[in-house]
Amino acid sequence: MAQPISNIQHDSHSTTAQGSWTTKRIALTSLLCAVSAICTLFLEFPILPGLEFLKYDPSGIVALIAGFAFGPATAGVVSILPYLVHFATHSGFYGVIMAVLATISLALPAAAIYQHKPTFVGALAGMFVGAICCIGACIIGNLILTPLYMGVSFHDVVALIVPALLPFNLIKILINCVVAAILYKPLTKALSE
Repeated sequence: MAQPISNIQHDSHSTTAQGSWTTKRIALTSLLCAVSAICTLFLEFPILPGLEFLKYDPSGIVALIAGFAFGPATAGVVSILPYLVHFATHSGFYGVIMAVLATISLALPAAAIYQHKPTFVGALAGMFVGAICCIGACIIGNLILTPLYMGVSFHDVVALIVPALLPFNLIKILINCVVAAILYKPLTKALSE
């Protein structure tokens, strides 16, 4: 039988018996949101040559770790709040919606599955399901939102799926999941002390 990744309680992913958030959990969630916001603002870069508009940032790693450490609710908070600062940047509404969609569709399913099976195998299963959800959500989001906000046709977006959108999302998800799997255990230990 696989051993749990950490000793943190995963009963309801709350930090009290009543299911409310403690001051420590709120503070740690705020810290994770701040780290994620820094990632989205300052560590964003293109990963596919010739497709500079598709940029990667490591905020998905932070959301995954938050979800594994504290559950789906925290994964949701860390997947949404850090991106709100982008309303004031060139990303605007379109960028915020797509970034939130990509992050929450990966982190939320991963955290929910891990909540029910708090082992390394549960984390891997959660990330696998999250990856599938994320790819589907990103493709659908691009098909719906990109024609509305980027001034391109639906057919132009469909033509980008295989050569650009799919490879970009696969690389992004792979980086997020591998790094989260490596960093999760030591970071959860540090967060729980």
